[in-house]
Order: sequence, then structure tokens, then C-alpha cells
Amino acid sequence: MGAIGVVPMQPDVDAELVIRVQQGDQRAFEMLVVKYQRRIERLVARMVRDVDLVPDIAQETFIRAYRALPNFRGESAFYTWLYRIAVNTAKKALIGLKRDPLLTESAMASLSEEEGEGSRVENELSDGETPESLMASRQVAEAVNEAIAALSDDLRQAITLREIDGLSYDEIAELMNCPIGTVRSRIFRARESIATRLKPLLDNRQGERW
Repeated sequence: MGAIGVVPMQPDVDAELVIRVQQGDQRAFEMLVVKYQRRIERLVARMVRDVDLVPDIAQETFIRAYRALPNFRGESAFYTWLYRIAVNTAKKALIGLKRDPLLTESAMASLSEEEGEGSRVENELSDGETPESLMASRQVAEAVNEAIAALSDDLRQAITLREIDGLSYDEIAELMNCPIGTVRSRIFRARESIATRLKPLLDNRQGERW
């Protein structure tokens, strides 16, 4: 009788790379940078007004992470740990410039463009699209951006971690240092607030042909 096959567990690639970095393998850290650079830059872009600051803050994030890696014990996922460093680095930079973290329309627009790369050539209209329909979509997107920007810090962070970064409720709870029930409540309240601000715009669209 043949042995029953066992599906091997997927290795934690990040953990393996971290161990290699801690053993002096600089190439392993470069692989982590390549993997997470764009995500960190998108995160920073949502916190700062000046897009010219984004590359510098992202670079500083990775420098700090590299210096701190010898003390990383794997008590959280590597990206969760890196995320905290990025947020703290951005906040420190903003305090130094006497600016406040704010989700901006330009940052959200650049994020949308990055996530939509390759899906459609800019200004090309797909079947059924018209200039009017695209304008309506942009108006809705702008309204969403404004609604998110108007949220309190805790609600804005929760909804962006969930809807933009795609993190799980458990990961968000760890990042925000609060119970998972609080995370669910914040995301629910954020969605309700956004929906309330969008309702007049969407009501005005009813009956219109776009």
C-alpha cells in the first residue's frame, strides 16, 4: 500500500530572506526591497502632500529597516513590521516639515493609475464608454477621495488598510494595536460615512443616461 502523499507547507519566503540578511547576505535585503518598494511608496504617497518626498521617505524606511533587522525576531510578519517603520518615518518627516498626514486626491489618483497599469491605455474608450460616463466616474472617484480625506485618522487608516492595501482584519488589528472587533467597527463606520457623502451625488445620477 503506497504512502499517503502529504502536501508540503509553503515556506515563508520573507522569513527566509530576513534570516539571510541577518547572516550578512545583502542581496537578500535587495530582494525584499524589490518586493515591497512600490507598496511602501504607495503607502507613503497616501500620507504626504508632496509627491517629491515619497522616494526619499521610502528610501529612509528601507535604511531604517536594514539597520533594525538584526533585532527583528519574527513576532509579526515582515511586511507588518516594515509598514510600521514606513508610517513612523513618514510621520517624522511630516512633523519636521510641520505638515499633517493626509490622504490626498493626487496620491489616490497615482495609486489608481499604478493598480490599473496595462488594463487600459489612458484616454482609450472601451465598449459602451463615453466621455460623459468617464466624467461621471471621475466625479464619483473624487467624491470618494474627499469622503476618505474627511474621515478621522483611525477610520481613514482602517479603511485604507482594508480596501487599498488589502490587509486582513487580523493584520489590521495588529498594525493598529486594537481588537479585531474595533477594526470591524471602524471599517463599517468608514464605509457608512463614505456612502452617506456619496448618496446625494448618486441620487442626482438616477435617471440620467451616461
